[in-house]
Amino acid sequence: MLNGNVKKILQSSMWDLATCADGEPNVVPVAFKDVTEDGTLLVGDVFLETTLANIKANNGKIAISVYDAQNLEGYQIKGTAKYVTEGTVVDTFKAMVEKMFNHAATAKGALIITPEKVIVTTPGADNKKVL
Repeated sequence: MLNGNVKKILQSSMWDLATCADGEPNVVPVAFKDVTEDGTLLVGDVFLETTLANIKANNGKIAISVYDAQNLEGYQIKGTAKYVTEGTVVDTFKAMVEKMFNHAATAKGALIITPEKVIVTTPGADNKKVL
């Protein structure tokens, strides 16, 4: 589902996570993120309180917007998120966050996101195309 172009943008750019509950949308940028070999998306939880509440209220539904600001290549990824508070993924994010913030902050857990749909947001003929 995630072709090479999508993975490249995901690996090199910030992500905006969008969730919604009770008709109230929420979007947050995330810097602690990764793409696994199989295309699963991972996000470290440092300040995701509203996002987590929305995921719980909305059966895990989430959307991610990612784009290259230089050439405007972009994608929206819709999927389902699961929250974990222990394991290798969480340990990896804890180490990343603690190093960046000099132990003043840590990751409390991680989102494991299974992509279900990828939509092109790049301006042009393929805009809105589902990959």
